[in-house]
Amino acid sequence: MSTKVGLLRRVSPDQCGRERRRAVDPETLRHAGEIVERVHQEGEYAVRHYAERFGERVPGDSLVLNRSDLSVALEAIDASTRALLERVAIRIERFARAQRDAIGKVNIAIPGGRAGHRVLPVENAGCYAPAGRYPLPSSVLMTAVTARVAGCSRVVVASPSTAPVMLAAAAIAGADEYLAVGGSHAVAALAYGFEGFVPCDVIAGPGNKWVTAAKFLVSGEVGIDMLAGPSELLVIADASADAAIVAADLLAQAEHDDDAVPMLVTTSQELAESVEHELVRQLETLPTAATARRALANGFRCVASDLDQACELSDRIGAEHVEIMTADTRSVASRLQNAGGIFIGSMSAEVLGDYGAGPNHTLPTGGTARFRAGLSVSTFLRLRTWIEIENAHDAGELFADAEALARIERLESHARSAAVRSSDA
Repeated sequence: MSTKVGLLRRVSPDQCGRERRRAVDPETLRHAGEIVERVHQEGEYAVRHYAERFGERVPGDSLVLNRSDLSVALEAIDASTRALLERVAIRIERFARAQRDAIGKVNIAIPGGRAGHRVLPVENAGCYAPAGRYPLPSSVLMTAVTARVAGCSRVVVASPSTAPVMLAAAAIAGADEYLAVGGSHAVAALAYGFEGFVPCDVIAGPGNKWVTAAKFLVSGEVGIDMLAGPSELLVIADASADAAIVAADLLAQAEHDDDAVPMLVTTSQELAESVEHELVRQLETLPTAATARRALANGFRCVASDLDQACELSDRIGAEHVEIMTADTRSVASRLQNAGGIFIGSMSAEVLGDYGAGPNHTLPTGGTARFRAGLSVSTFLRLRTWIEIENAHDAGELFADAEALARIERLESHARSAAVRSSDA
């Protein structure tokens, strides 16, 4: 049984990963559905209504900013901030280009011809960037730079914040438009468009439960990256780990928001206790301590019997971020299957992933790393398959097998469609 001791609950290995929180609760889904449907039916009028209701826009403000608006903001920010955003954008772009180059076309021989696929970008990319307590330009860069590298013809950033640093980040990322609203109504606007604003084909990027609920609701009509829940960090550590570093990283995760989930799985009881003491000590001077304390209550610490069990527990949890602080980090990393992003070694801080070391920081949560990858250029790409039969005689086996399978499935016209070509061969 788990016991409330210190800031992190102590849980047994049997309890790890047995409970998964839904990305969005039914009540939020219901209310978000009302907003999404109203935007679908009423277009710009509804988007403006919610934007003014939630204090994002005032009457007379434009809902959509263009490239020239973004350029003005870029020119207005200070030189050091601009240089910072440009450096991060370059690193994100470099990694995204390497991903794009790894996804190639396919062209193989089949009986009587060839088959393959082409790699095509979607035309219109919708990139959501949250801005709760503070603007988050890193999310603008992570989504919009990636969409641009994928080759999307039009890249739209949506965010409730029009802080100059957000607009400047959109300019650096090469965004074409900036939808200056957030929440469920922003997602609905990206999905359905309104007069003068073309809808998007894919909506990607992190957001709160209202954004997630709306993405779920529109996912049958547009592509989405994932349904992301509260942010998570799991640290796997042995006795060699530095308790101060482990605590600092858990607090970095905890200060995201009240719902964040910091977790520690360690093979050392002594380290677990030392991390607790460090959490208490570091909280004393942390400006975001109130939020971090509330988030720590969502997390836990667990002592595993050995690293084999620690890896098993990590895969069962399937956390968004997994940091490895052990004596043999690469060996542990090679054994992990279910993690949104893996950070190998004590110097590989998760915050480097947040702030543009290269890989994208929009990652699967809530155990969905078991079947889903994080945001990447592939989010904005489509694999279009093709078949070309050039010699019907050589394709005889294909026609015969298609005819036979069609008859097994009692689809006679399918069978005849294959047979008529077979007889011509």
